[in-house]
Amino acid sequence: MSRIDQTMARLREEGQVGLIAYVTVGYPDVDATLRLVPALAAGGADMVELGVPFSDPLADGTTIQRASHHALQQGVTPAVCLDVVKQLRARGLAIPLLLMGYYNPILAYGIEEFARDVAGAGADGLIGVDLPPEEAAGVRTACAGRGLDLIYLVAPTSSDERIALVAGQSSGFLYCVSLTGVTGARGELPSGLSRFLARVRRHTSLPLAVGFGISKREHVEAVAGLGAEAAVIGSAIINVIDRAPAEEREERVREYVEVVTGQRKATI
Repeated sequence: MSRIDQTMARLREEGQVGLIAYVTVGYPDVDATLRLVPALAAGGADMVELGVPFSDPLADGTTIQRASHHALQQGVTPAVCLDVVKQLRARGLAIPLLLMGYYNPILAYGIEEFARDVAGAGADGLIGVDLPPEEAAGVRTACAGRGLDLIYLVAPTSSDERIALVAGQSSGFLYCVSLTGVTGARGELPSGLSRFLARVRRHTSLPLAVGFGISKREHVEAVAGLGAEAAVIGSAIINVIDRAPAEEREERVREYVEVVTGQRKATI
């Protein structure tokens, strides 16, 4: 079993919904990323998505767009992201790490080379935001050969046929986009989320992770009540980083994760 499979199995056995936390590599800077990821884990995050900065992040709202732009201006490349993974593993971080990004940087890096270096750095999988299954054979084969999970996204607009196709090619978990829109913290979850997740569940036994718009404990609890195995939070974490004084970032991030995982009652 992969680290992702082991984590999902543990959560299922404990009857818990998991938290998958997202940060953009290099935001506010690389050293901060190396401190923030362990803080996320200390707060209770079960996995961390490391966003690979890209100049055209089509699925992302203004918060992550801004973080990606800032990281790119500092020279953060896929190679830098892989080095961050390697350093985190060298420092003893044990939870699953996933690289989340767009297909163009993978293609420019070289599909086989990227899969080789991702596995060598110690990451557990890839989330291809804009990778269609019809064009994913090369990435899928490269990932499978290196023991990496390849995770796809499905959306409320996905047809049943499309969901079945994507689910048949995914491993680790299936990323369910909660809404028809871009990333960004929202006050409420979409009213049709229950129907969407029920439709996805008919086509797969893979764990389901729900992302886009999730920002608070009530959202995580709602996702759990709808039968999903994990919730993904990204923009809200970046907002916490933005609001915190530089010397308090790790503490504020850890406290925020404690709140959304139910380990801390106080609000941030």
